[in-house]
Amino acid sequence: MMTDRSLRSAADLDALRFDEQGLLPVVAQDASSGRVLMVAWANKDALAKSLETAELHFWSRSRKALWKKGETSGNVLELRSLHADCDADTVLAMVEPTGPACHTGEATCFGADATGALDGLWSVIEERARTLPEGSYTTKLLRDENLRLKKLGEETAELVVALTRGDKERIPEEAADLIYHLLAAVKGSGVDLHAVLDTLDGRRR
Repeated sequence: MMTDRSLRSAADLDALRFDEQGLLPVVAQDASSGRVLMVAWANKDALAKSLETAELHFWSRSRKALWKKGETSGNVLELRSLHADCDADTVLAMVEPTGPACHTGEATCFGADATGALDGLWSVIEERARTLPEGSYTTKLLRDENLRLKKLGEETAELVVALTRGDKERIPEEAADLIYHLLAAVKGSGVDLHAVLDTLDGRRR
């Protein structure tokens, strides 16, 4: 049984317990949000390539070939660290996704319901920031700091009014509007959501 489960070099891979086909499952997890993005198979060469290039690689059982996640789409998974589980027969890859992890265009292969509302909203805002589609309200916010701050103030005031009136119908709607504009403002400032969540977690501890 492995005691230090971090996999930092090709030599560390010798301790892993691959199956009879020389494979084991790799779970890719977003290092920032904690979302599980996808699960695929890898052999020793794929893991070594991941460590060497800092981009996640797998082994295709159908094509019998090494493949890099995002090789065609450009949505690579930038590797932050690899970790073996307690039995050394499964690997956890902590990654930073550069786009949707699923071939369907969703953030994860497990669907939007698995990401949570906050993570799902942040994923949409991140995607808008990468592509800046014309006609998108989020794009407009991200391009205009004055608009972001103005809307943040307006939405805060509207929530305060709803809370003051005890309006049970408007409070959730205004709170949702404020959260959206808050996340857009955070992204527009160049700060990642995980920095906010880390701060909250630190205060909780």
